[in-house]
Amino acid sequence: MVFTDLRHQLKALVAGRWWHRYTLLPGNVTHDFAKKRTISLIDTRTRIYRLVIMAIACVALIAFSVMFMYVKGDLSAQKCNGSTLDRHCRLLLSRLWGQYTSSFPVPSEISPDTPKSCEVTFVQLLSRHGARYPTEHKSSAYGTLIDHIHNSVTDYGKGFEFIKDYKYTLGADQLTSSGEQQMVMSGEVFYERYKHLTRIHTPFVRSSGQERVVDSAKRWTEGFHEARLDDETSHAPDTYPYKILIIPETKGFNNSLSPDLCPAFEDSKSDSDNEKEMWMEKVVSPLTDRLNQNLPGANLTNEETIDMMDLCPFETVADKKTRLSRFCQLFTMDDWRNYDYYQSLGKWYGYGNGSPLGPTQGVGFVNELLSRLTGKPVDDHTTTNSTLDGFEDTFPHGRALYADFSHDNDMMDIYGALGLYNLTAPLPGNRRVGPQKAKGFSASWAVPFAARLYVEKMTCEGDDEELVRILVNDRVIPLQNCGADVFGRCKLSKFVESQSFARSGGHWDQCFV
Repeated sequence: MVFTDLRHQLKALVAGRWWHRYTLLPGNVTHDFAKKRTISLIDTRTRIYRLVIMAIACVALIAFSVMFMYVKGDLSAQKCNGSTLDRHCRLLLSRLWGQYTSSFPVPSEISPDTPKSCEVTFVQLLSRHGARYPTEHKSSAYGTLIDHIHNSVTDYGKGFEFIKDYKYTLGADQLTSSGEQQMVMSGEVFYERYKHLTRIHTPFVRSSGQERVVDSAKRWTEGFHEARLDDETSHAPDTYPYKILIIPETKGFNNSLSPDLCPAFEDSKSDSDNEKEMWMEKVVSPLTDRLNQNLPGANLTNEETIDMMDLCPFETVADKKTRLSRFCQLFTMDDWRNYDYYQSLGKWYGYGNGSPLGPTQGVGFVNELLSRLTGKPVDDHTTTNSTLDGFEDTFPHGRALYADFSHDNDMMDIYGALGLYNLTAPLPGNRRVGPQKAKGFSASWAVPFAARLYVEKMTCEGDDEELVRILVNDRVIPLQNCGADVFGRCKLSKFVESQSFARSGGHWDQCFV
C-alpha cells in the first residue's frame, strides 16, 4: 500500500516540484542589534548563520533521502520484527499482502532509467486494475466469518476486543477511492517518465471488459490527460476523453487481455494446490491455533485464518485515508511475510511458470506485442481476436504508445509466456523464499494492485538495431535467451526469436485434450 502522504510526495517528486518546499532562513538580524557589535562579531555571526543554513540544507537533504528510501527502497532488507508497528514497519507491512498489495517501485539491480545515449521510441504498458473491494464471493465469505465470530465468541483476547463491535461494511468488486487515485497517479507517472513521447503522442488504449478494469483505464487516461495539461511543452492536440477499446469478458469471446478459452487449464488449476497446502499446514495451522485461543468458541479453520488476514489489506485500501486496519495488528511481521509467500505460491502454481498451461493463456497477448514491436500482422491462433486484430482502427500499428488493462491472474499468464521469471526456481512449500532469492518474484512484487509492465523499444548511439527492455513495477527484468547486455536488453530481432514459446502457440494443443 502507498499511504496518502507518500502518494503526494511521490507525485511531487515525479513532477519535479519537491524542492520548492525548502526555503533558506533569513540571514540578517535586526539592524539595531547589529550596530552594537564589532566588525569581527558581525563576521563571526555571519559565519554562524552560514553554518546554520548549511546545516539546515543538509538536514533537508537527509530527510529527502530517507523519505525517498521509504518510497523507493528495498524495505524487505531492513529489520522489522514482532508486532510493533512503527512508521517503517507499517510501510513494510503494507508490501507483504501478496496480490492485495498496492504497487510500489520494486528494487532493481539494474537502473530503471533510460541508459545514456539512448532514446525510448516505443512503450507498451500492461496494467492491472487499481485497488478494489473484495470479489462478491469473498466479500460474502468475510461477512459470514464476522457473523460467525459474533455468534460464537463471548470472551475476546487482548487486542481482539474491537471485533466484538466491528461491523463488516465492505462492498464488492469495484475500485475503492484509493484504487481510483492509484490509477490517476499511474497515468501521471507514465506521462512524466516518457515525456519526450507523451507530449507528442496519445496512447492507443484497450481494456478488458470487467467494470473495475474499464474504470481503471479511464482513471489512468485522466491522469495522463492532467499531466499533459500541466505540461507547457506538449505539442499534441488533446482529444480527451481518449477512446478506449473495451474487449468483452464474456465466455467464448476471444480476449487476449483476459483469456478464458482453454478448458484444460481450468481443470489443471486443481493440481496447483499441493505447495500451498503444504505451506498452510506448516505455517497457517499454528496461527489458527493462536487465533482460536484468543477467540474461544470460534473454532476457525486455516482457510478462515487467511480470510481474517485478507481483511487487513481490504479494509486499509477501502479507508479514504488508507489508514491501517486494526486487523493488521492481530498478526506479527513474520506472519505477514508468511502470508505474502502463501499468496506467491498461489500465483506461481496457479497461473505462472508453475502452472502446466498458465503461460499458454498468455501467448495471445505476447504475439500481439510482437506485432506491435515489428509492425507486422498478428500471427496467433490462440486467444487473440482476429476480427479486432485484423483492422487498423481496432489494432493499429506504428504507434509509439500503447496501454492495455487487465487482471493479476492474466498478467501472471503473460509473464510466463514472456519467460520473465525463467530464472526463478520452483517455489517450495516447506520453506519461505523471499523475492530477492526468487530472482525478483513474489505476488506483491509482480502483480499488486495497479501493477505495471513496461515494454520499451529504444535506439542507442553505436547500435545498428533497436533494443528491447522490460520492467515490472520499475524493476528491470533481464531478458533471457537473446544475448541480453548489462542493461538487461536484447536486440529486437533476437528478442523476437527468443519468444519461440509464444510464436509456436505454447501448449495450445493440450487445451482441448
